[in-house]
Amino acid sequence: MLATIHGERTLTELDVARLNKLNGSQLPPALADLLDLAEVLPSREVPADIVTMYSQIEVEDLATQQTQKITLCYPGDAEPASGFISVLSPVGIGLLGVKAGTLARWQMPNGAEGAARVVAILFQPEASGDYTT
Repeated sequence: MLATIHGERTLTELDVARLNKLNGSQLPPALADLLDLAEVLPSREVPADIVTMYSQIEVEDLATQQTQKITLCYPGDAEPASGFISVLSPVGIGLLGVKAGTLARWQMPNGAEGAARVVAILFQPEASGDYTT
């Protein structure tokens, strides 16, 4: 599954701790790989241009060139129709820890690859001084 982790990723210590507790050994393999391979920083040190949990981002679908706002969240808060995407989904795993301007990639359950460019980070909890969300 390591091939699903494209590019460098940066995660906060808090996000890593919470994700490791989320489902224990039931984490999707791609997310488990990401947690093992990512650079991990204290929340206060994570750059403002990194997608963290509860970041609101604008992404551009490369195939359609349409943009949309997405908030990366935990499964209990997921509402895809409202733009709240679970970190356990292929899209969520693809977005977590990437830098603004980066092309995020993920593999769908049917084997197809999805991709979107992170156009902007509209809100990041850590950048606003929230280190506990």
